[in-house]
Amino acid sequence: MTQDVGWYVELAQEADGPIVELAVGTGRVAIPVARASGRTVIGIDRSPAMLVLAREQGARAGVQLDLREGDMRELELDEPAALVLCPARSLLHLPTWGDKRRTFERVAASLQPGGRFAWNAFVFNHRIAAGNDGVHQVENGIAHTVQHFPHDNRIDIVLDGGGTVSLWWVTRAEWEGLIEVAGLEVEGLYGGFDREPFDEGAGEFVWVVRKPL
Repeated sequence: MTQDVGWYVELAQEADGPIVELAVGTGRVAIPVARASGRTVIGIDRSPAMLVLAREQGARAGVQLDLREGDMRELELDEPAALVLCPARSLLHLPTWGDKRRTFERVAASLQPGGRFAWNAFVFNHRIAAGNDGVHQVENGIAHTVQHFPHDNRIDIVLDGGGTVSLWWVTRAEWEGLIEVAGLEVEGLYGGFDREPFDEGAGEFVWVVRKPL
């Protein structure tokens, strides 16, 4: 995914305070956000290997990243954030609604009044799922097979080289419930990164929520 970068950069340029990215990975989004905003981006990730890559790529790009090993479900900051990002559908790696609720509550507690939380996730489509279930694919040079488990709202990406990446899809009503219990307010829900309307044809949730003043 590359079309999301400009969206998150735009939000970062509007932020008046610390910027945090959850599941920062290799720094794919954090690096252009840091460059465009002129701010140090705090990047949180559970994977030490990913943080090594992000640190190397950030150094090559000449930007400041404050990279920290940690679990988004236990987010704690020294200073309230103006913006928390979670790109690349990374919230879908959390297996249970309780895991997601805890993350939303920690994000809400970590935002300054008026601070924003932004993320994206795919809209589950049963027709697409039926079409690619069990199909071997190669994307970006990564060979894998996709398996769907509707009883668990789960998609497994089984890598040819070993290992499985799991995603648990979320409905609009579930996202709205998470936003409500965390005490956040919806600023916008879009169907794409150009602020397309979220309607029956949308394939992506693009959310921006705000901590009340």
